[in-house]
Amino acid sequence: GMERPWELDPVPFLIAPGEWRAIEAGLVQRATLLNKILADCYGPQDLIRSGWLPPALVFGQPDFLRPCHGIRPPQNRFLIFYAADLARSPDGRWWVTSDRTQIPTGAGYALANRLVTSRILPEVFGGCQVHRLAGFFREVRKTLAQLAPRGGENPRVVLLTPGAYNETYFEQAYLARYLGYQLVEGQDLTVRDDKIFLKTLAGLEPVDVILRRVDDEFCDPLELRNDSMLGVPGLVEAVRAGNVTLANLPGSSLLQSPAFLPFLPGLCRHVLGEELKLPSVATWWCGQTSAEKHVLEHLDELFVKPRSE
Repeated sequence: GMERPWELDPVPFLIAPGEWRAIEAGLVQRATLLNKILADCYGPQDLIRSGWLPPALVFGQPDFLRPCHGIRPPQNRFLIFYAADLARSPDGRWWVTSDRTQIPTGAGYALANRLVTSRILPEVFGGCQVHRLAGFFREVRKTLAQLAPRGGENPRVVLLTPGAYNETYFEQAYLARYLGYQLVEGQDLTVRDDKIFLKTLAGLEPVDVILRRVDDEFCDPLELRNDSMLGVPGLVEAVRAGNVTLANLPGSSLLQSPAFLPFLPGLCRHVLGEELKLPSVATWWCGQTSAEKHVLEHLDELFVKPRSE
């Protein structure tokens, strides 16, 4: 059916302020690192030339979109939204089990969950001084406005959705309404002279920023997946020309591959000059001989995942 219910535990999971500050610092560092890796993979590719990233790890990934190579987004920000799946081990240490770099969902569900829980347990929220979420969404609006290519005080930001049959359509519609953005589908937009316009009854209206919920390869049937009915023909060229900002940039799903996890500690030291604050779960990429040998010797103890979807 069209309804997309989700599970909500009415008993909130509380995290102490000190513990949360450590998680926050680790996520900020990780997002910064992944953004720099994406900028290099779709730019000079120095990490590949210098041996920090195996060429097969990048070029062998179907999520590496060659048409997006050379695109420079505003402020060199490939990742405007980032999320991570976290797990806590028995000793209390937090680990990252996977990175979400393409179209991280969850913020809308978190907001809806917060509103529901605050009504169910108002005394708990009042007594625990829970951090509010409004500041995050104010920062979202501010950031997207700053990334508008034309500048100005009132840039037009739209949320691009695959449509009502998508499994997270509720969140997309909820976020668009909460943020004050128009919810549009690919057929609502058109490209003219490498610029994006919204079709309205009054005519074509320019679009500055697109907050997308359409998967990378479906964004543009001209340069990416030619059987896509969800994207906008010519969208990649408009981004390449610097006339519209996409959050996140197509091709960002590259780093969702679990094959990158074993390389992040070394890359963090090389790129940021720091130790990785939030470690990833132990991962081996079988493209390396030593890793492949270890995996085959301990196959009954490991969980095997494909390098991409």
